[in-house]
Amino acid sequence: MNAIFTDASFQNINNVANRYRISVNAVIDLTQALMRSNGTMAQFNIPELGGGGQWMQGGMTMVGDMFNNQLKYTVDGLCIELSNLINQGGIQYVPLPKIQNQNQGGFQSGSNGNWWGDLGFPNSTGSQNNTSYAIFSNIGRLAIQQNGKVTIFDTLDHQIGGIGQQQSGTYSVTFTSQYGTVNLNFLPIVFGGDDSPKPQEVNNTNVIDNQPTPLAPDPIQVINNTTSDLEEDIFGKIERLAGLKDKGILSVEEFENKKTDLLSRL
Repeated sequence: MNAIFTDASFQNINNVANRYRISVNAVIDLTQALMRSNGTMAQFNIPELGGGGQWMQGGMTMVGDMFNNQLKYTVDGLCIELSNLINQGGIQYVPLPKIQNQNQGGFQSGSNGNWWGDLGFPNSTGSQNNTSYAIFSNIGRLAIQQNGKVTIFDTLDHQIGGIGQQQSGTYSVTFTSQYGTVNLNFLPIVFGGDDSPKPQEVNNTNVIDNQPTPLAPDPIQVINNTTSDLEEDIFGKIERLAGLKDKGILSVEEFENKKTDLLSRL
């Protein structure tokens, strides 16, 4: 049994594998890819599923064998079932081991002993170098522990789905959402941080030096102004456009036309 999932979660994964006649290891790999985005998308490289492929909630499925429609149906069905299980709590990671002496800097560990306190069970956790993170999508919180110091952010309307390595700055990790790279300096801090003034949420604006500024730039402008590496990521662009469609900013026809245009560049 794979130890990263709870017993009930592994049983659900095993049931899905049996229904689709795919190996449990392949379904576990696909599940882990989905867990990184809270079930909304997956980028994978699984030999049983045609090698490299991508899936996005809302109807986009790409597989290495482009003309194998049966494989596309299989991948789409797998991802839809696993995504539903993730969103319903049917697939969860085993909680991290309890960490002792987590009251450094005045922070009290939660009743379960986890370093992020009593925020509950995270959607995603990880660590790089001296930095650990835990993402709580359901309550809009991001917890970061660095050198024993815990900071908890309010993620506002960001849906964090990507984590990477940062070469400079306060933290060794960087996060991305539907708006692109998340600037932690503009997220309200609900616990921790230093003594310098922090942006605070007031009437849906951030107040900095008593001057209200928008929480987030216009979504269309964000897509146009993302960094060059994100502009080259066709799948990332389509995901952000899907977010605009879901919010009613783009019509279904506009989304489909733009998606077709982007896919034609692959």
